[in-house]
Amino acid sequence: MPARSGNTREGSLDAPTRHALDWKSESFYDETALFKELERVYEICHGCRRCFSLCNAFPTLFDAIDESDTLELDGVPKPVYWDVVDHCYLCDMCFMTKCPYVPPHEWNVDFPHLMLRAKAVKFKKGGTKVRDKLLTSTDLLGSLAGIPVVSAVVNASLKNGVARNVLQSTLGVHKDAPVPSYHKNAAKTVKPDLVRSPIAAGPTRGKVALYTTCYGKHNRPDLIRDLVATFEHNDIPVTIVQKDKCCGMPKLELGDLDAVAELKNKNISNLAALVDDGWDIVAPVPSCVLMYKQELPLMFPQESEVSKVRDSIYDPFEYLMLRHKHGELKTDFKHELGSISYHVACHLRVQNIGYKTKELLSLVPNTEVEVIERCSGHDGTYAVKKEFYEVAAKICRPVVNRVKKNQAVHYASDCPMAGEQIANGLDDGTAPKHPLALLRMAYGI
Repeated sequence: MPARSGNTREGSLDAPTRHALDWKSESFYDETALFKELERVYEICHGCRRCFSLCNAFPTLFDAIDESDTLELDGVPKPVYWDVVDHCYLCDMCFMTKCPYVPPHEWNVDFPHLMLRAKAVKFKKGGTKVRDKLLTSTDLLGSLAGIPVVSAVVNASLKNGVARNVLQSTLGVHKDAPVPSYHKNAAKTVKPDLVRSPIAAGPTRGKVALYTTCYGKHNRPDLIRDLVATFEHNDIPVTIVQKDKCCGMPKLELGDLDAVAELKNKNISNLAALVDDGWDIVAPVPSCVLMYKQELPLMFPQESEVSKVRDSIYDPFEYLMLRHKHGELKTDFKHELGSISYHVACHLRVQNIGYKTKELLSLVPNTEVEVIERCSGHDGTYAVKKEFYEVAAKICRPVVNRVKKNQAVHYASDCPMAGEQIANGLDDGTAPKHPLALLRMAYGI
């Protein structure tokens, strides 16, 4: 572990600082330099071990050290370094909640972005599986599987045991993993009401451009319908962002940073133009909001349009609670919701906006929200892969146990994939309710 100096910032009350990602430099992809930094950070992690209970990246590292001949990092084979990288799905929770050595600490530990660098090096070397490239091509999968005739066949196959066994043996998608069904583009079926005049409230301008996300567009059209209904009930005009592409989070987690840049180029100008026209941006999936709030600004810190979108995109419940703070949220709830086991998605927690979903649902009469702050282990693609399925299920088990213990009327997560992961762990025939669906239910609309 690096020696302490006199100006150590451990114990400082300064907020964590995220440095821009130097992903365009040649040194970023230098494998020798990468391994030198991996050794430095792994050594620090070994001496600390506060993150042992988060994901499987840290237990993989610590177990390898404890099982080595030297009981130190120098006894760990270099291939294990890559195993640690493969188990990191960039949830960001170690940086945001556990690590005492993040910037501005002099040790400058940003474990998630170091893992991202390693993934980028691996991708450049051609070490990424075809399966992983396919699973992260969400626009391609959605556009093909969303064709009505095709979607019927795909959805039926995903529920067929024989077909799932074939999918596992050929593509490496675990036969028991929760996988979404496919639907035609929900945005085409939504007819927003744009007649009413927007009412500004605090930083919100009162009219919203809905970035549907790949998941809302192709897999969960109910998210789009519920969001539009609840926003319009609150007199917020909604329009659908047209010609939108994937936010790039799946490709970021793959390490394909050139693909991230390509998707950014297709989305940002369109979104920035909407902001210039007076629209706020809202997206129903936390990972997509985080991509525009954090990851793209760190990849493209000098691009004004990226910054403009960063400052104008919101989580749905963040947006509604900002308006509530300024007296512009309707509380004419017609139905109580009872008890809710509410799982807070990691990519929502790291936005540092607080528990806005809990706060809003708690406004509903006779409604009690129990917060669960543990990772579901899903990460979009991690939990569906054959080699990681059991590990992901183990990560999710504390969440599943809490839901079982609470015996609430509903269980929910802002991340629809996390909700499906929890349901898969419960294996009792129950289904999660997305918070937007619960809010719409409470309004009776």
